[in-house]
Amino acid sequence: MDRRPSCSHDCGICMMSSSWKEEQHPSFIHFISAFLSANSYRLNFLSISPDFIFNNGGITVAFVFITNWDCNSASSVFRRVEKLKRQFGRLYIVVSVPTKEQKDSFNSSYFKHAMELGSPTFVPVSDPEMGFEKIVKIAHAHGVCKSQDIISMMKLERKRSIEQMEHFVRVVVSIPGIDSHDANVLAGAVGSIEAISRASKAFLLENTDLSVDKAERIFRFFRDPTYYLSPKII
Repeated sequence: MDRRPSCSHDCGICMMSSSWKEEQHPSFIHFISAFLSANSYRLNFLSISPDFIFNNGGITVAFVFITNWDCNSASSVFRRVEKLKRQFGRLYIVVSVPTKEQKDSFNSSYFKHAMELGSPTFVPVSDPEMGFEKIVKIAHAHGVCKSQDIISMMKLERKRSIEQMEHFVRVVVSIPGIDSHDANVLAGAVGSIEAISRASKAFLLENTDLSVDKAERIFRFFRDPTYYLSPKII
C-alpha cells in the first residue's frame, strides 16, 4: 500500500539544512531527494537553523531531525529545541530510536529536561526512513488543512453572496411592476439598493434594458412615499 501523501501538483518546497546534510550518509540524502521528488516537492539546500523547513500551501513547518539518538548529546538537543520553538510556531522534533536502550534513554531525557508536553511535538520513530516519511506527512497535512480552510471560506463567501442576492431581488421586486429579471439586470448594471435609490431615470435607461415606464417606477419608488406605500401592481 502506498503511504505517500497524494499531490496532484507541486506540494511545496522543502529546505534542508546544509550542515545537517553533511552529517548524513549520501545514500540517505539520495532517499530523501527521491522521496521528495516522488511527492512533488522541490528540494533546496540552505543555511537554516532547523534541519528542515517545509513551505506547503503558504504554511511553514520546521523540523529537527535526529537520525540516531545519542544520550550524550541530549542536553544540547533540548537546548536547541527550546531556542527553535521560540522562532517557529509549527515545530516538530523527529527522533530515530531504533533500539530499546535508545528509547529508554530518550524518554528519560525528555522528562529530565521538563519539556512541556506537545510544545513542541516529539515524534519517535524506529528508523530514519520512517522518520522522513513522517516529516513529509506532517508538512503535507498542514498544507491540506490550510487549503481546506480556504475552500471553506470560499464556500461561506459564496453562501453569503447568494443570500445577499436573494435579499436584493426580494427588495427590488417589491417595486410595483418590477420582476426578477429586472432585478438581476439592475444587480449587474447598478449594484446595490443604495446605488439604485440614487440613480436617475436617464442613468437607468442608459445602463439597462429597462423600459421608460419601469425606469420611472423605480425612480418614483425611492422618492415618492405615496408611491412606495401603494399596493403592488401585478
